[in-house]
Amino acid sequence: MGCDASAVNLYAQQGVSVNARLGEIETLEYHSDRGLSVTVYRNQAKGSASTGDLRSDSISDCVSRAADIARFTQADEFSGLPDKQDLATEFPDLDLWHQQDISIDEVIERAKAVEAAGLDYDARIVNSEGGSFSASQGVSLLANSDGFSGRRWKTSYSQSCSFIGEDGQGMQRDYWYDSKHAMADMDSVKVTGETAARRTIARLGAKSIKTGTMPIIFSAEVAAGIIGHFVTAVSGGSLYRNASFLKDRINTAVFPQAISLYEQPQLVGAAASASFDSEGVATSDREIIARGVLDSYLLGSYAGRKLGMRTSGHASGVHNLKLEAAAITTDKLLVEMGDGLLVTEVMGQGVNIVTGDYSRGAAGFLIRNGEIVHAVDEVTIAASLEDIFMNLIGVGTDVDERGKIHTPSILIREMMVAGD
Repeated sequence: MGCDASAVNLYAQQGVSVNARLGEIETLEYHSDRGLSVTVYRNQAKGSASTGDLRSDSISDCVSRAADIARFTQADEFSGLPDKQDLATEFPDLDLWHQQDISIDEVIERAKAVEAAGLDYDARIVNSEGGSFSASQGVSLLANSDGFSGRRWKTSYSQSCSFIGEDGQGMQRDYWYDSKHAMADMDSVKVTGETAARRTIARLGAKSIKTGTMPIIFSAEVAAGIIGHFVTAVSGGSLYRNASFLKDRINTAVFPQAISLYEQPQLVGAAASASFDSEGVATSDREIIARGVLDSYLLGSYAGRKLGMRTSGHASGVHNLKLEAAAITTDKLLVEMGDGLLVTEVMGQGVNIVTGDYSRGAAGFLIRNGEIVHAVDEVTIAASLEDIFMNLIGVGTDVDERGKIHTPSILIREMMVAGD
């Protein structure tokens, strides 16, 4: 059809999920999906189309639509397939496929059991927002006209629950979850349910605190979001659109010298492992922050060309990004902070990657002399992201490895806290 290059992604996935509340099933969902997407390039004009119908005639129509779009799309000198030398040629087994036969009765029982474990934990747990369990499996094939062909397959199992606790001062809620590629590696339903209940009970009696500047510890699950803002700021789309406060900061210090961030995309069995990105570019171990210095942007091939740089294999984001520093236990981190605020939840959308401004609602615990005094809510924490990164002065040992970014608790020298 007159096109110069093409790429195709073919995928199929299926699974089941159950939500239970107060011992009764609220939703039971099966999902099964498959599809094909085609991208073509014609004189550096790009066209894309997709279909869920995999019959021959439908596929031909899909290709025709993509080609028609390319004919009427403006050429872009930076578009096209990745350079051949960047494409993956080795595809190690990353241990992401653990298919397990599980009956619908077992799925339902697990969703009910994770909720029951929390409801039975403490009489102050007075209501539930539900327990859930899901299992899914998926495979995909990416191929292009430069000879690349790569497969990906993985299974995923997850469970979660959320509770409401009440005492004489009011109600509070909290949650917990677990997610793994292998069902056998998951926490027991008792651990997940009781953790959610314990977190809920700990928040009872929460109150605001006086406005002022103070040290902040972000718990591990919240710290991943802080590092996620850094990832967004050094990603190609933000950079070539001039929409990042970290533009033109390569080879400059953006964290303290004690902090490094490195990526292990082919770590066996890890949550976000992959041997190639969404364009087929090979992934590899990479230091993003080397002793505080920004060593690498996160680029796909298009962003790389726009910036006059080479793709880093990040067309689909980061894969197992880890924060590395001299770590101490969470208890010792609290002692090192002395007086301050332990943040276990943030709310709102007050993050501006263009300017680096950070202002969000927060909840957690007031710390005095390294000890928890009482739960805190209805406060706002604020600083610039640049100051947050440069004032990261301590890390814990409690690494959360459930997502793409693996972080422990982190201690920030100071932030503004707006309360009473």
